[in-house]
Amino acid sequence: MEEAVIKLSGRNPKELDRIAKEIVGIAKKYGVGYRGPIPLPTKKLKVTVMANVKDGTGHGNATWEKWEMRIHKRLIYVQAEERVLKQIMRVSIGPDIQVQIKLV
Repeated sequence: MEEAVIKLSGRNPKELDRIAKEIVGIAKKYGVGYRGPIPLPTKKLKVTVMANVKDGTGHGNATWEKWEMRIHKRLIYVQAEERVLKQIMRVSIGPDIQVQIKLV
């Protein structure tokens, strides 16, 4: 039987866990097999920029600001039945969450 691989990614891990719980709940409700959610390694994007220099010469008070953005990911494997996938497609997802569904 085919299997659907659902990959969730976003900046808010609590929101990812909420969506993953809903998907697992749907799988349990319909009695299909599932695995997950499997947390993948967090990707850290770091940027260091030079802050405003106060004096007019360009020398002296050079300060640096460091910014970091973390991308969290979750994997869920669900048996690909049409009625289950239709229910999964109806789950409400925020604008900053990305979802990929592949049939294997």
